[in-house]
Amino acid sequence: MTQTPLQGVKACVFDAYGTLFDFACATRNCAEVPGDMAERLTTLWRDKQLQYTWLRAAQGRHADFWQVTGDALDFALETLAIERPGLRERLMNLYLTLDAFPEVPGVLRDLKRAGLATAILSNGSPGMLQAAVAAAGLGGLLDHVLSVEEVGVYKPHPKVYQLAVDRLAVPAAAISFQSSNAWDAHAASAFGLRVVWCNRYGQKPERLPGAPDREIRSLAQLPALVAAAGSSSAF
Repeated sequence: MTQTPLQGVKACVFDAYGTLFDFACATRNCAEVPGDMAERLTTLWRDKQLQYTWLRAAQGRHADFWQVTGDALDFALETLAIERPGLRERLMNLYLTLDAFPEVPGVLRDLKRAGLATAILSNGSPGMLQAAVAAAGLGGLLDHVLSVEEVGVYKPHPKVYQLAVDRLAVPAAAISFQSSNAWDAHAASAFGLRVVWCNRYGQKPERLPGAPDREIRSLAQLPALVAAAGSSSAF
C-alpha cells in the first residue's frame, strides 16, 4: 500500500532494540540454550526487561539497562528452570553484539544521502549502545547515539523524547521517530514527534494516547516516506 510521504522531516531517530537490532539473536546464537527453549526464553526475557523499566520508572528507582537486562534474564532462566554453567554470562555478552536487521545499514546510508540527520534514542546504557553500534558497523551512519541515562528515566517518560529534540536542535515535528514497539510509537506521538511504527512483529495497535503517522513492516520502506524532506536524491 502506497503511503503519502511525511513533510518537513529533518531528522530520523530510531529505537534500538527490536527496531535496529534483533534482540532475539542473543538466544538464537547461543548454542548452550536448549533448542526447544530459545523462543520461550527470548520472549520472557524481553517481556520482563520492559516490565522492569516501566516499574522502576514508576517507583523512581532507576538502574541502568545493563542491570535491568541482567535481572530480567535471571528471572527468565529461573522461571524456565534453565541451568547451564556460564550461560548467563554468555547471553549477556551476546546482548552486546546483537545483529542489526539486514536492511538497516542501507537504510541509514540512504537517509544520510538525503541530507537527514540520524540518531538512536534508546533505553540502552551508553556502553551497551556503543558496543552494539560498533559490532554492527553503524558508527559512521549515525550522528547521535542517545541513551536514557542522560535523563535518568526510561521510556515512555516525556523527558526521553525531549532529549532527542534538545540534542538534535530541531522541533519535535521535524523528527521522524521509528520504533518497533507499539507503546513507544504511541508515546512518541503523544509527545509530539512524527512517528513511523515499524511493525515487524505484526502487533495490534495499542489503546494509548498518540497514534503513529505511518506504519511499515520493515525499515526498508522508510526512505520513501521521508526522502522529500531531505535532498532530491531518489531512492
